[in-house]
Amino acid sequence: MTGAPRFHGKVAIVTGAAGGIGLATAIRLGSEGARVTLADIDAARVATAAAEVHGAGAPDAWGSHCDVGRESDVEATVEETIRRFGRVDVVVNNAGLMVFKPIEEQTEGDWMRVLRVDLLGAFFFTKWAFRRMQGAGAIVNVSSIHAIETTPLVVSYAAAKSAILSLTRSAALEGKPRGIRVNAILPGAVDTPMLRENPNVVSGREHVDPRFVGKPEDIADAIAFLASDDARFIQGAALRADGGRLDRL
Repeated sequence: MTGAPRFHGKVAIVTGAAGGIGLATAIRLGSEGARVTLADIDAARVATAAAEVHGAGAPDAWGSHCDVGRESDVEATVEETIRRFGRVDVVVNNAGLMVFKPIEEQTEGDWMRVLRVDLLGAFFFTKWAFRRMQGAGAIVNVSSIHAIETTPLVVSYAAAKSAILSLTRSAALEGKPRGIRVNAILPGAVDTPMLRENPNVVSGREHVDPRFVGKPEDIADAIAFLASDDARFIQGAALRADGGRLDRL
């Protein structure tokens, strides 16, 4: 790498950042010069994660106890980020959860729990980024290959991740005149607790070929690209990052 790091002088917010893809992304952005706010509902873990990000080379890092499904928490996280760091340039909407039940057993509560985190959380942070970003910025929404092809028992998750793609397109249209780029990434199988504890995988109902399992850092690398000026002409895109898993017959 030559010259200044890609995120020198920039400030990023990463949600669901206490572990997995979120933490890997925070480390990657921080290592390239960003000051990072890590937002997560687990207050203790996100504080520890922020210290790890700082220790890995970020100029500064702060852990925000934030329920992304509550707009008041999202607003508070954005405003405190600006108070601490002076600006917001990048938002990575990574927070997500899954409910594993047959359709006939899923409840309104199950759906609302997933939608509030996986979809509304991304909307709330997009809304407040639009309100508070000054000049150019970038938003990366973490969708999933479940938005394209899915498995049984995860209907609410698949629906939410598909809706993320529509949110991305709409936000990209409205963001372009403001200089805000909005793109999505669709991870495949990634070595995180969400995969290892997936009941479909544990039961053997879903077989995941180890050759198509990525690391959180693989997704973080792609997110950093979309968030950087290297992707300045990419707007409203959906980048699949699954190691070619969906290409097999």
